[in-house]
Amino acid sequence: MSERLVIVGADATGMSAASQARRMRRAEDLEIVVFERGRFASYSACGIPYWVGGDVAERDELIARTPGEHRERDIDLRMRCEVVELDVEGRRVRVADLESGARYWQDYDDLVLATGAVPIRPDLPGIDADGVHGVQTLDDGQALLDTLERTEGRRAVVVGAGYIGVEMAEAMIKRGYRVTLVHRGTEPMSTLDPDMGALVATAMKGMGIELVCEAEVTGIRVGEDGRACGVMTESAEYPADVVILGIGVRPATELARAAGLPLGDSGGLRTDLAMRVRGHDNIWAGGDCVEVLELVSGRFRHIPLGTHANKHGQVIGAGIGGGYATFPGVVGTAVSKVCELEVARTGLREDEARAAGLQFVTVTIESTTRAGYYPGATPMTVKMIAERITGRLLGTQIVGREGAAKRVDIAAVALTARMTVEQMTALDLGYAPPFSPVWDPVLVAARKATAAVRNRR
Repeated sequence: MSERLVIVGADATGMSAASQARRMRRAEDLEIVVFERGRFASYSACGIPYWVGGDVAERDELIARTPGEHRERDIDLRMRCEVVELDVEGRRVRVADLESGARYWQDYDDLVLATGAVPIRPDLPGIDADGVHGVQTLDDGQALLDTLERTEGRRAVVVGAGYIGVEMAEAMIKRGYRVTLVHRGTEPMSTLDPDMGALVATAMKGMGIELVCEAEVTGIRVGEDGRACGVMTESAEYPADVVILGIGVRPATELARAAGLPLGDSGGLRTDLAMRVRGHDNIWAGGDCVEVLELVSGRFRHIPLGTHANKHGQVIGAGIGGGYATFPGVVGTAVSKVCELEVARTGLREDEARAAGLQFVTVTIESTTRAGYYPGATPMTVKMIAERITGRLLGTQIVGREGAAKRVDIAAVALTARMTVEQMTALDLGYAPPFSPVWDPVLVAARKATAAVRNRR
């Protein structure tokens, strides 16, 4: 008799797990049923700001594989079907068909929770008004574009200056909107240290973005037509024809919580290295609904990124398919851009290193993306954090123009290998004037950090 795998969520983790399990086990041996409450599956959520901004012309360019293509591979993908209850003891899920209204139970042998994350929507007056948008799914992106199509005004207010916030600010600038970005922190990009965030702030202002920091949003002004027309803070009001929430996301784990599954401090599911939910051999979870081990500090954190989600799915699919794979953790690498500015980070910020009980030194260097004499060389800033005494690399942040951000991958590899900054100085990196100065900026920072460590011993 065949076994049944039920998957909740049909994006990166869910469909990666389904595809990998199907590659390893035939349909006669393993039935795969996937429930997705939205209208799209297997798409790049990371590409939504670039679709909204016009860099990606068509929505379908973000879709890796259609529901029909999955079904051709013997994966029973049921769209617009929402799992509303988990019965862990009975090994079954309760499903609501959002089109017909029907409800039914579906049993399983193995269950994968790939429920993702949901945008944070603070409980504020007017937050649910027309014209206020979160941006997490393709449905969200389509709803925003529909609003822009029927909106005559050209004023956009973005709330929150994290990755989504700055990317959506760029998207609205490209669409010809006057953009105000309201942020409660002292500088944009709270994933950076404040001194590096200040560089981002200066660049954003130079692009025409009105940046309002240290401002707490108190509500959304709603016009007589029921549409959002402004964003209010404690000291000012900013007119808006459209409001975009970029405050961040939280794990979508309401089902798991109600079923009594183990959650971490951030509300994300806790799993073992094979991505099994702790204490449940037949329940797996991955993607934006789980916490992951951050390897530098040794702490569990919620780090929602598509790169992790796809890897989680591969690990889960291998396990269900009868193979073996693990997900050891992450070092917290991320890159982003706002117009021509590139921003990258990996490892720990200063406050994170301090919270982990680490003593450290920091250095910051200025360099260029190419040899200074080569046409097109642009400035970039690299900040590096190293552990005092040992010199172990703890984190790196980069702000610059084209060619800057992906250099963070050098530091990501060094962090994963637990290299010291002194060891990094001997890395044999590629060099030619069109690509780098003779000493790559990351290695210049490593040299300076090595000297700082020696001086603090």
